[in-house]
Amino acid sequence: MEGKVIVITSGKGGVGKSTTTAAIGAALALEGKKVAVVDMDIGLRNLDVIMGLENRIVFNVVDAAKGKCKIKQAAIKDRKIDNLFLIPASQSDNKNILTPDEMVRLAKRLKHEFDFVLMDCPAGIEQGFENSVAGADEAIVVCTPEVSAVRDADRIIGLLYARSITPKLIINRIVPRMVDNGDMLSHEDVLDVLSIELLGLVEMDDNVVIATNTGASVVHDKISKAGAAFRRIAKRLNGQPDLPIQIPQYQKKFWGKIGKKLGFGR
Repeated sequence: MEGKVIVITSGKGGVGKSTTTAAIGAALALEGKKVAVVDMDIGLRNLDVIMGLENRIVFNVVDAAKGKCKIKQAAIKDRKIDNLFLIPASQSDNKNILTPDEMVRLAKRLKHEFDFVLMDCPAGIEQGFENSVAGADEAIVVCTPEVSAVRDADRIIGLLYARSITPKLIINRIVPRMVDNGDMLSHEDVLDVLSIELLGLVEMDDNVVIATNTGASVVHDKISKAGAAFRRIAKRLNGQPDLPIQIPQYQKKFWGKIGKKLGFGR
């Protein structure tokens, strides 16, 4: 087996990168792939909570990278999806405990064990970023339709290109009503600035918060728009790159549409 290592990064914190990592990992596993999601935020881990596995941690990514345990000892099996595993971050070590060379060696070992390895990169461009991208074959940049997030994503994209990694883009937390009103950047606006391949558009969805707080994956939720978007993203990563991207749409009320046609209101 020779799997693929994908780093999921953003530059700016708070754009939903870790929930995106967990959701894509779950969706890929439901596609039948063996998946490891790796929390690279040393000292500030949270993927374990998002996946509801916080009470099962014995070893972590630092232990695996430094040879203190085997990969299968650090990889925690998901409660509901058989072929999904979490390798948690260390909570007690310093962010500089790992080196890029150690992560390159770990990535090579992980590729022999898993079809997909998703590295959840911490915010920023410091040591955590350097370690996360060191062994990556591909990159996904998560961005929200906010000016500050777009600016930081642009910076990260430049750093990825400098490492000969071509990134793809997920625009997260789109609010169609605000886009329609002109109060939020549209996905076209974001793409005009970042100019990279679009992998998916994810609508703001309360079900993501509910899933995160309960340790369940939103991809199990059949009525969640975000869950459906993550399932389509996983299919594009898993051999269906031409699957159409659905654009979140604002459903105007009937009288609103009539009023707009008659020239009343927006």
